[in-house]
Amino acid sequence: MKASPISIEMARQLYDGADAAHQFDHVLRVLALAERIARAEGANLIVVRTAALLHDVERHHPDHHLRGAQRARQLLSGYPAPFVEAVAHAIEAHRFRAGPTPETLEAQCLFDADKLDAMGAIGVARAFAYGGRHGQRLWVPLSSVDPEGPEPSPSEHTPVHEFVRKLARLRDVLYTATARRIAEDRHAFMLAFYQRLEAEVEGRA
Repeated sequence: MKASPISIEMARQLYDGADAAHQFDHVLRVLALAERIARAEGANLIVVRTAALLHDVERHHPDHHLRGAQRARQLLSGYPAPFVEAVAHAIEAHRFRAGPTPETLEAQCLFDADKLDAMGAIGVARAFAYGGRHGQRLWVPLSSVDPEGPEPSPSEHTPVHEFVRKLARLRDVLYTATARRIAEDRHAFMLAFYQRLEAEVEGRA
């Protein structure tokens, strides 16, 4: 197979109604990162490209990774079974908070790309876009958030919670050497941003 059976324009039609953090722009960013990682790591670019374009196609469902894998199997019906299953596995294994574990290099490329898009400047922007949509407070002290404690209620959750409890951990869960290199700079940016935000809120900067 020389090209992905799913084009960008075909995929775009599948993403109506997503929020600002997960709209089709997110898919395009993940696609660019996933292809960059796949090229560097020697993964199958067609599998990675197809999975990236379809990875959030069922985003509105709580188990969107599993529903998305099933949707991909339907959309790719008629293509060789090994290819379809490689794409489906990458989609079902791309989530941070849910399994299965990405077992193939292609699945690891997608997982890493999806996590990188939650880091750095774009990760900060996405956290605040989501928080604004859901009426979250702008800030709480970094020291008030327990990274290991119980999940806060939706009304108590803030972008600071998202950083401490998830985003700050992402660099440690990445699979590929390429993604880990990219993550170092993105992680440093996020940490500096949230520290600066706290200093400004408290009048220290």
